[in-house]
Amino acid sequence: MSGRALLMWDEAVTGYDFGPEHPMDPVRLALTMGLVRAYGLDRRVDVMAAKPAGVSTLRLVHREDYVAAVRAASADPKAADQAYGLGTVDDPAFAGMHEASALIAGQSVGAAEAVWRGDAGHAVNFAGGLHHAMPGSASGFCIYNDASLAIARLLELGAERVAYVDVDVHHGDGVQAAFWEDPRVLTISLHEHPRNLFPQTGWPEETGAPGAGEGGAVNVALPPGTGDEGWLRAFHAVVPELLAEFRPQVLVTQHGADTHFEDPLAHLAVSLDAQRAVQEACHDLAHAYADGRWVALGGGGYAVVDVVPRSWTHLVGIAAHAPVEPESVIPQEWKDLVYARTRQLGPGRMTDGRWPVQWRDWSEGYDPADRLDQAVLATRRAAFPLRGLLA
Repeated sequence: MSGRALLMWDEAVTGYDFGPEHPMDPVRLALTMGLVRAYGLDRRVDVMAAKPAGVSTLRLVHREDYVAAVRAASADPKAADQAYGLGTVDDPAFAGMHEASALIAGQSVGAAEAVWRGDAGHAVNFAGGLHHAMPGSASGFCIYNDASLAIARLLELGAERVAYVDVDVHHGDGVQAAFWEDPRVLTISLHEHPRNLFPQTGWPEETGAPGAGEGGAVNVALPPGTGDEGWLRAFHAVVPELLAEFRPQVLVTQHGADTHFEDPLAHLAVSLDAQRAVQEACHDLAHAYADGRWVALGGGGYAVVDVVPRSWTHLVGIAAHAPVEPESVIPQEWKDLVYARTRQLGPGRMTDGRWPVQWRDWSEGYDPADRLDQAVLATRRAAFPLRGLLA
């Protein structure tokens, strides 16, 4: 296996643009790549652009009629069929939508292929992680589900066990749905409680299809306001034990930055420093249980200047085995880029001032009256026995 990391990047992914009023501003992708370059991380990885996912690849997950509907809306946005979730407030149709969406999907599929072949140990596509798209519909700012397509391609190539860990503030519902009945895929999602946030799924009791799929889905529904200590406590109380039991051949992770306390669309209170800590944990878990095979994706994140570029630049640095120090002063060239693109002033350091983040391990005991511990207990009791683990 190559010791080099792979960064999937094609400038054209910024064409995934729902318009100026939409919260998913593609400037977040351009600014992330700008910060990666400012730190010289583009010289510590192999930067590669994969071809767009073709129809045969898209059909590994998506229905033929849905792909046809996306292509039709892409050619004529006014003709978008809302029965497929297209042309809605969340997913407005735009010219070139199919091409931009297929390109992002192609980067995640290319990342998975390279890791499976051993051309790279780790591969990052921070433009990906569009985890809400369903087989037959768009949802939650997501047209094609690149995470599911990457996993489906790994299975097609012969993988027998793929683990997917999603730490976006929203439930990874599309990926869970795609592999609900497939025992070869373990999906784990940590997210804000569905009672409070889109897509209103991801309850602890959602554990996979009865029969072969049972125990293949694990959901941690976190209380609103959960901060660094609770978020890390929940992650470490659930994810490592499951991966140790499942022993995946590849670990696919989704790193939506919208858990951050500045994110305008959700209600968790996680810092950049905790996000970095979970990225490091995912890297370590890939080495511990997946022979180092790690595909890391982006996801949500709507504080497009202050949070997203810093979070995903940390992700690239960790994958490159060249982590950026949290106290690092951000290069002026990037702050100049931020001002030129947004007329905003960029952040000054790669930290929120909380590094290193402290948290209490689950093995030290739990408080049954604590809301965070109640959430973890609900998950462990619902899912762990199905995998032969003690709750």
